[in-house]
Amino acid sequence: MSSQTITADAAGTWKLGDLPVHRLGYGAMRLTGSAAFHHGTPSDRDRSIAVLRKAIDLGVNHIDTAAFYFSSLRSANELINTALGPYPDDLVIVTKVGPYRAYEGEWGTSARPEELRGHVEENLRQLGRDHLDVVNLRRMPKYDSIAEHFGVLADLRDAGLIRHLGVSNIEPRHLAEAQAIAPVVCVQNRYALDRPDPAADELLRICGAQGIAFVPFYAVAGESGEHGATTAHDEGVRAVARAHGASPAQIRLAWTLHQGPHVLAIPGTGNPDHLAENVAAGAIRLTDEELDRLGAPRQRAGASG
Repeated sequence: MSSQTITADAAGTWKLGDLPVHRLGYGAMRLTGSAAFHHGTPSDRDRSIAVLRKAIDLGVNHIDTAAFYFSSLRSANELINTALGPYPDDLVIVTKVGPYRAYEGEWGTSARPEELRGHVEENLRQLGRDHLDVVNLRRMPKYDSIAEHFGVLADLRDAGLIRHLGVSNIEPRHLAEAQAIAPVVCVQNRYALDRPDPAADELLRICGAQGIAFVPFYAVAGESGEHGATTAHDEGVRAVARAHGASPAQIRLAWTLHQGPHVLAIPGTGNPDHLAENVAAGAIRLTDEELDRLGAPRQRAGASG
């Protein structure tokens, strides 16, 4: 399939609260280097800025980022601010707080509730905004409950620093815990074709029933996670890709979007060509037979788990 003229609106739209976004967005995690965080080599600054501007040209209006997305030379938020400010009126920037990395790049102690305002204000400063469109609280494993942390973000929402709230890396019980405090517009969890996860499947179902956006991360990377896109595609994925004249990565994205109208995709890349391919995946329509074939290994793994 040709990706040259396909734009993000081909994937359809969903709303994060009152903010409409195309279901095919962009994740800034890999914008700063050849792999996420301190892995790999720093990106070329001009190329990263060009990728961001091309994303906007291709109709992307949902960018996912965080202040802790940086490499030894690059900050994702700073690149976004430089490339896209003043921001288009329809651009929705989603960030997340909770984890912390020291300046040298190593992971530090996760934020205590009283530290979250500083995390929010750092994102505001880096992005050059007076408020954040959506802030996800990423649950840290050391905290069994998210209530105290989420309550702080709800207060910052009431103060006008945040428009909408989401949660990340959670179990279904955490969603209910957050919703008892303030509305939740999105859930961002790890979810991929080759990664059976009954808890994530249940969250996807709950979000669909309640009209909450479900936003998988590592949908293309799969088991490779932060190190980059997987190359371990089974024959089912490769066969469907051949039938559509698409890449396996595009089929993985298309499968993700087919999991429900409330599912958003945020693939990340620092490569302009890969960006166009990712956006074009939003136009792929899979048949029921293809979806059954793609999902069969997942179903088998779930049944034997």
